Amino acid sequence: MKWRVPLSILALCVLPWVLPSKALAVNVLIYGVVCVGYNLLFGYTGLLSFGHAAFFGAGAYITGIAIVHFGLPWYAAVVLGVLGGGLLALVIGALSIRTRGIYFAMVTLALAQLVYYVALQASNWTGGENGLRGFTVSKIDLFGLQINFLDPLQKYYVLMAFAGLALWFVSRILNSPFGAVIEAIRENETRARACGYNVERAKLMSFTLSGLICALAGTLSAMHLAIVPLDSLHYQTSGMIVMMTLLGGAGSFFGPFVGALAFLLMEDVFSIWTSHWQIVVGSVFILFVLFLPKGIWGALLAWRVPK
Repeated sequence: MKWRVPLSILALCVLPWVLPSKALAVNVLIYGVVCVGYNLLFGYTGLLSFGHAAFFGAGAYITGIAIVHFGLPWYAAVVLGVLGGGLLALVIGALSIRTRGIYFAMVTLALAQLVYYVALQASNWTGGENGLRGFTVSKIDLFGLQINFLDPLQKYYVLMAFAGLALWFVSRILNSPFGAVIEAIRENETRARACGYNVERAKLMSFTLSGLICALAGTLSAMHLAIVPLDSLHYQTSGMIVMMTLLGGAGSFFGPFVGALAFLLMEDVFSIWTSHWQIVVGSVFILFVLFLPKGIWGALLAWRVPK
């Protein structure tokens, strides 16, 4: 518990040196962060959402719009993207937490698709089907230190600093009394309510904090790609986030990054063999759900520290 953040950051530091390409390492980092945010809601609070692409895409779009249409510097755009995604999560969460189970999942999916179609129609701001283009973050000035953001390795470590901040933030949440409350809700919501906890408020806070972290991942994606594709808001992105989280191990601290790495590696390898790589990845995912429900990292932890 005490060393999980430093050890996680250490593992991320060596990632670009062991993967086939720096671009793959950056993608693992970005999707790892969005899965960290989703894991807070699903893995630790026990709420299955099918709409987290809305916060990922909202963070990316708000960041891009702030740069393209308002000429704001990158750091102000990132702050706006995170806050905008968090505000959207607060609104969607307030509408969703009144339901439970599959109804909760369907409501989040429906509201996320509403956000998707709003972005599709607001083409003057978002670029519509073509996505948002026309912005590039080429240099970053940090306290007088000039960083070439077009260099893949320098870009990776800049984004890794944000990922480390997200990991520290989630670790602080889990170590707090609030972290104990959301885990109690996951284990037995009725008993948590009987103990006097405000379950609805805790769910809403967890949903909002989860959205904040996913929006941060969206801002990192926008800075990395210099475009914001409309697909970042699509339900397929939400499904991919769920799959990555389950592959790595829902409810495990470093599992989201392991799941993102496994999914993206399979995509890279199988897409070379066949254009129908989704069938292969989906089959592997089904096998994991059936025979390794704790995911890769969760199974390793269970083997290393048996109960």
